[in-house]
Amino acid sequence: MANPGSDDSDGSDPKPVSYSRTTLTELMIPSYANFGGRVHGGILLSLMDKVAYACAAKHAGTYCVTVSVDGVNFRQPVEVGELVSLMASVNYVGRTSLVVGIKVIAENVKTGVVKHTNTSYFTMVAKDDNENPTEVPPLLLETPEDARRFLETMKRRELRASYAEHFDNAKTRMLLSENLSLLAGERCVVLNQD
Repeated sequence: MANPGSDDSDGSDPKPVSYSRTTLTELMIPSYANFGGRVHGGILLSLMDKVAYACAAKHAGTYCVTVSVDGVNFRQPVEVGELVSLMASVNYVGRTSLVVGIKVIAENVKTGVVKHTNTSYFTMVAKDDNENPTEVPPLLLETPEDARRFLETMKRRELRASYAEHFDNAKTRMLLSENLSLLAGERCVVLNQD
């Protein structure tokens, strides 16, 4: 067996989580500000997508594309002048997919205050030279934390699939005429009930 993460791996040898762990740090400049004077959420999403790609591509050894994003909650605002660090690691691998967990922190370099602003999960799919999904190496779980994250991702995927099934069933059963009463007290006005 080749050394995990070494260049002589044929792609089927496991690679440790530490091999592809990636951190991207960037200064938040005035052109990143939204109308409220804080860093625009789209800038942070773009940076998260970049670090997710770098992390996934390193593990997969090939081009990867983003197929879904879970849990983008902006816990605290990011200010212009802060250093933002995005720490990414592969938390889970399927046959052709990888889930990259990203923790985002912002640091005020003048005061030394560090705040956790986001945690997100990007699902990436590895592609071959013909743009077809391609198999990724298994993930070597080196620590109890690596194993916990792998198990949590399995549970998150299970819950997401269950939610999608329940939502689709509820959506197909919901008839407007039978459910208009649910809109009472909501901030909406129904003009056409046909």
